[in-house]
Amino acid sequence: MADEPLVLGIETSCDETGVGIVRGTTLLADAIASSVDEHARFGGVVPEVASRAHLEAMVPTIERALTEAGVTAGDLDGIAVTAGPGLAGALLVGVSAAKAYAYALGKPLYGVNHLASHICVDQLEHGPLPEPTMALLVSGGHSSLLLAPDITADVRPMGATIDDAAGEAFDKIARVLDLGFPGGPVIDRLAREGDPEAIAFPRGLTGPRDPAYDFSFSGLKTAVARWIEAKRHAGEDVPVRDVAASFQEAVVDVLTRKAVRACKDEGVDHLMIGGGVAANSRLRAMAGERCERAGIRLRVPRPKLCTDNGAMVAALGAEMVARNRPASDWELSADSSLPVTDPHVPGRPHPGRVHDHGHVHDHDHVHEISKDNLYS
Repeated sequence: MADEPLVLGIETSCDETGVGIVRGTTLLADAIASSVDEHARFGGVVPEVASRAHLEAMVPTIERALTEAGVTAGDLDGIAVTAGPGLAGALLVGVSAAKAYAYALGKPLYGVNHLASHICVDQLEHGPLPEPTMALLVSGGHSSLLLAPDITADVRPMGATIDDAAGEAFDKIARVLDLGFPGGPVIDRLAREGDPEAIAFPRGLTGPRDPAYDFSFSGLKTAVARWIEAKRHAGEDVPVRDVAASFQEAVVDVLTRKAVRACKDEGVDHLMIGGGVAANSRLRAMAGERCERAGIRLRVPRPKLCTDNGAMVAALGAEMVARNRPASDWELSADSSLPVTDPHVPGRPHPGRVHDHGHVHDHDHVHEISKDNLYS
């Protein structure tokens, strides 16, 4: 274990300031500072509020992670950071912090992809990823099916959301039902007491001529909102638990159906589910049932590792170091629309970098760069 790379990861793509430390595939620390309460009164994430919260939380969260892991900053073999996709201002805080720490410590810097990190985090729970891995990522900003033959270099999009992501739909329906923000956890809780077959809500993009792996939840969201509006207009009580259960069932049915189909079509016998919505209890249950029937092994990290966190970034960073992937250079910047086909943002080769079993022993190039482009 001592020979495995020790990497610190920083995640600031949205409203969570996450700092994780891993050694190889072993999680040593997962520190998170959330600003969700500051956004709740607005009914959603406010980018400027998130950016300022990251600024305030960054250094204390890094120090807490180092203490929890029982290591010093000087012990690190590299620093990884989410370079995108995400909120531009929030990402910039994380990238700037990672540059500063890497520069000051003389450590290599790895700008990595948020979505690829959500896949790689499962290594901390269930060991090395099979190759290829089929991944269903479901969050407030993404509903994606991805095939990953090599999580550090080859991630292929199979399908994606063409309008509202699943998590976004959960938040919007929660708002219509006056359930507050975020909507996912409360809908999940209420749905356990409701009837998932009470209301026949539509399943988007499931017709024979529809794209096999793409997702659409805008129509479902509208149908649920109109059903609720009609009940209220008629002066009737809205059966909140049944609405929550029926809506959730429609979302989960589509997600799992398409994911299992993709596995079968591609001949992949593993399915990994990640992202914030992967914490949903019904998604986990239905995926388990359908994967078992199809002979597919399901891998889902524990709920805390499904939501945005620094551990997932550190996990991907450690894999980059272990596989001798090139580090990012000092021109690394935040990219709010970084494509998933770019698991990381490599830089130009640095002369003098010597790798030995995943460790980088010569970082003299760090001190040769100009401070002028450190925060470019």
